[in-house]
Amino acid sequence: MKVENYRKRIADIELQEQLEASGAVLIEGAKWCGKTTTGLHQANSAVFLQDEDKAADYQRMASTKPSLLLQGDTPRLIDEWQDALVLWNAVRFEVDQRRRMGQFILTGSAVPADDEHRHTGTGRIAKLRMRPMTLWESGESNGSVSMAELFASAPDIAAQSELTIEQLAFSLCRGGWPASIGMKDKAALRVARNYVDEVVELDIHRVDGVEKNPQRVRKLLQSLARNVSTMASNETIIQDVTIDDKTLSTATFASYMNALRRIFVVDNVEAWLPSLRSKTAIRTSPKRHFVDPSIAAVLLRTNPDGLLKDFKTLGFLFEDLCARDLRVYAQANDGDVYHYHDKNELECDLVISLRDGRWAGVEVKLGRNEEEDAAKNLLKLASKVDEQKMNKPSFLMILTAGQFAYRRNDGVYVVPIGCLKP
Repeated sequence: MKVENYRKRIADIELQEQLEASGAVLIEGAKWCGKTTTGLHQANSAVFLQDEDKAADYQRMASTKPSLLLQGDTPRLIDEWQDALVLWNAVRFEVDQRRRMGQFILTGSAVPADDEHRHTGTGRIAKLRMRPMTLWESGESNGSVSMAELFASAPDIAAQSELTIEQLAFSLCRGGWPASIGMKDKAALRVARNYVDEVVELDIHRVDGVEKNPQRVRKLLQSLARNVSTMASNETIIQDVTIDDKTLSTATFASYMNALRRIFVVDNVEAWLPSLRSKTAIRTSPKRHFVDPSIAAVLLRTNPDGLLKDFKTLGFLFEDLCARDLRVYAQANDGDVYHYHDKNELECDLVISLRDGRWAGVEVKLGRNEEEDAAKNLLKLASKVDEQKMNKPSFLMILTAGQFAYRRNDGVYVVPIGCLKP
């Protein structure tokens, strides 16, 4: 279907490949990240379950004869499929009957509660995770340094980012929400604020039908924002929230966090567990991240000017932005992103791990004054890895907010986020 002024997404290629390999593809991700538009770009017909003019009719069809909703030119987009859970099994059955690839595209901004009547979809319905737009997708990274090329070889690089620290602070607060790209500054910043309000007032309640205290939800999110890009424990978050709310129990905290995960608001980075030359205890706690750094900026009640006066907070939110972009780029290279932290306090902010065993260590640094320590950390981690059991690193990289991309004499790359692409 024709989508006016469509801005290409990194997920376009993966969606096309998944449609060639599966009967149906489920695009999951946070609300407003562009799932529907990306799906429409490759669909030939569509049904929108949240269309208020037709929602009642769609629900009646779903409850009586769901196959009616599946009729149409393929690939057929079924937007927000979780509003009619019976469609999952209907799609699965229809894929079996048709025995053809690329029949359906489903989108979902919430993971529904599992029920005993819903099959897994394995072998019939593939999953594709989408996140808000990266700086390369929004046109703010010039893409002069390719992650794929860094993994393929050890190229000498010489590039320059046009993204200033002021522009980066704005991009961070605006976020990667497609609707905000190209808007005037104040309107663009308002999109992220509206998103957080929707989460607090509506979305977190809808996901499981359990009413939640909006004030408590906001306080919890604010605590997560204060601890973004850290390994803060559940106990730390609970204690932080209960300074003002003495009634938050561990069970309630777990319920709220589960709901936030199911609507893709929190997007924690799990621990990397490599094979090491000597036995070293590795901390397995995840790093706390949001799906987009603008969420933290809204919750901390800051803006681009405020961040430029508070470089410590800017540093944490910059790492949140880097985690978002690297996860999208890694996914395009058939990989994922982790973090490393051992008992000796050796850390690596982000580790890119590909399915074929290749990996790369990344330290995120806002300024150049931390470059030497970051390079030492990366080289130390590389020396600890047992190369008889796993690959040596394909590359080591310091990801910065600076201007120049180059390869140091010790082999460590310094790359501005404004130069990177998949």
